[in-house]
Amino acid sequence: MGYELTGKVKVVMDAMTFDSGFTKREFVVTSDERYPQDIKFECVKERVSLLDNVSEGDEVTVSFDLRGNEYKERYYVNLVAWKIDQGAAHGGSTESGGTGDEVPLPDDASAPADEDDVPF
Repeated sequence: MGYELTGKVKVVMDAMTFDSGFTKREFVVTSDERYPQDIKFECVKERVSLLDNVSEGDEVTVSFDLRGNEYKERYYVNLVAWKIDQGAAHGGSTESGGTGDEVPLPDDASAPADEDDVPF
């Protein structure tokens, strides 16, 4: 099941690569609602490139999946973005390059590969 959130990009962070080879890049979107919220998302693996043409201040709609995992008896929730549609200012969208029938990443896609990696 996928979700969507529309808002303005507040922060785009640098890509991170862990010793296991796992790569992710995080970004924050301020939601468009009566009481705006700053929501942090992550792009993982090959989807890190979705953020290549996204800048702070851009209006976007993020399609994402909820991912949860347990690590050392603590529980974490990640919002894993798989599609970013940009507003009219950029005249298009940044997508994962599919046909619209996107295949979500496996449930363990955001889990660390070994205990030395950061779990989120």
